[in-house]
Amino acid sequence: MLPRMPYLTHLTCSLCGRRHDDTPDTYFCADCGLTGILEVHYDLEAVRPGFRERLARAPRGIWRYIDLLPLNPSPLPALTPGDTPQFDFPALAARHGLRGLRVKDEGRNPSASFKDRASAVGVVRAMQHGKTRIACASTGNAASSTACFAAHLGLPATIFVPATAPEAKVAQLRVFGAQVLLVEGDYEKTWDLCQVISTRMGWYNRNCAVNPYLVEGKKTGGLELAEQWGDDVPDWLAISVGDGCTLAGIWKGLREMHALGVIPRVPRLLAVQADGARPLCDSFERGDERVIFGPANSLADSIAVGAPRNGVRALRAVRESGGVFVAVSDAAIAEAGFELASRTGIFGEPAGVAAFAGVLAARTSGAITGAETVCVMVTGSGLKDVRGGTAAAPPARRVSADPEQFAP
Repeated sequence: MLPRMPYLTHLTCSLCGRRHDDTPDTYFCADCGLTGILEVHYDLEAVRPGFRERLARAPRGIWRYIDLLPLNPSPLPALTPGDTPQFDFPALAARHGLRGLRVKDEGRNPSASFKDRASAVGVVRAMQHGKTRIACASTGNAASSTACFAAHLGLPATIFVPATAPEAKVAQLRVFGAQVLLVEGDYEKTWDLCQVISTRMGWYNRNCAVNPYLVEGKKTGGLELAEQWGDDVPDWLAISVGDGCTLAGIWKGLREMHALGVIPRVPRLLAVQADGARPLCDSFERGDERVIFGPANSLADSIAVGAPRNGVRALRAVRESGGVFVAVSDAAIAEAGFELASRTGIFGEPAGVAAFAGVLAARTSGAITGAETVCVMVTGSGLKDVRGGTAAAPPARRVSADPEQFAP
C-alpha cells in the first residue's frame, strides 16, 4: 500500500508533457528516457484553505511544508533540516553599491549543506516505500547528507563519489557508516556508475538529476525564503548552479508560495556557474535549451558539473524569472569567499560562495543595478572544503612564545 499523500496529484515530463502517476520507482519519462525529467504536481487549490494558519502552528524546519512534499505526513524523523537564518548586511551592500544585500546560510543544516533538504525527503520516501538501501552519486555534499539521514533512520546507504572528492566530505561519509565507493573517474562517470548499479540492485536512487521527488526537498529552500521575506521580496536571488536541480527546486518553491499568496511576487534569478564548468551558462547565452556537455574543472567541486542532468528546468526557471546566467573564475570565487567570511562571519565552501562572486560580476557588468536588492544563497559550510574555502585567505604567522620578542 502506497503512503498517503493527500495533495500530490501527478507528475509531468519537462520535455513532452506526458502525465505520469506517482509510483515508488517513477524516476523519468517513459517516452523521453533520462532526459525526460519529471515535475511533481500538487492540488494547490486544495492546499490553499488554511495553509497559512497551518504554517503558523507548525514546528520549524522542512516538515512544516508537508502539504507540499511527496511524503506521508507521519511518521517523520526528528533530525530536521531547514530553518536556516537569513542575515541583512547593509555595510557590505553599500560597499558594492547595492540597495540591500541578504545572505542565507545553509551551512547551518545538520550535515552543513543545502543538500540536507533533498536527502531528508529522499531517505524518508525510500523508507515509506519499503526500500532496503539508498544510493547516491555526488561530488560530496549530496553524499554526506544522504549518509547522515540514512544513519539517523537506520537505512543502509551506498555512496559513489569521485576519488578526488575533498577529504572532509569523504570523512563524513565514513563516520556516518555508509558504504563509500571512490570512483576512478569524474562526476559524470561516477553518476553513470551509480545509475547502472542502483537499477541492477533495486536500490532507491537518490540522485536529484533523475529522481523528481528529491527536487521537492530542494524546493523547501524556496518555500522557506518566501516565509522569511513575506512582503519584502528582494529584486534578485543568487544561486550557484551545477546540475541545475537546486535552482529548479528553489524556483518551484517560490512559485508555489506566490500562488498560495505568501509572497506578492517572485525575484529574478541570478544563476552562477564556474568558468571551468559552464554548459548551462553557454546554453543560456545561445538562447536555447539544448545543453552541450563540456569540461568540469573548478575549485568549486560541488558545481563542477560538465553534464548537467536538470538543465532544461534550470534554464526555463531563469528565463521565466527574467534573470540571467553568469560564469565566474576560480580566483573570483576564492576572493569573494574571503570577503564574505571576513566581513560577515559566514564561511562558505567555494560552490556556496560562487553565488556571491556572481553578484559582484553582475554588479560590475550592470546586470544588477545599484537600486536593487539581492539575496545570496550560501549552500554549504567552508569546513566542507577547507583548502578551497581558504584559498584567498592570508597565511597564519608563526611567532615566538617569548612575549619580549613579539612584534605586531
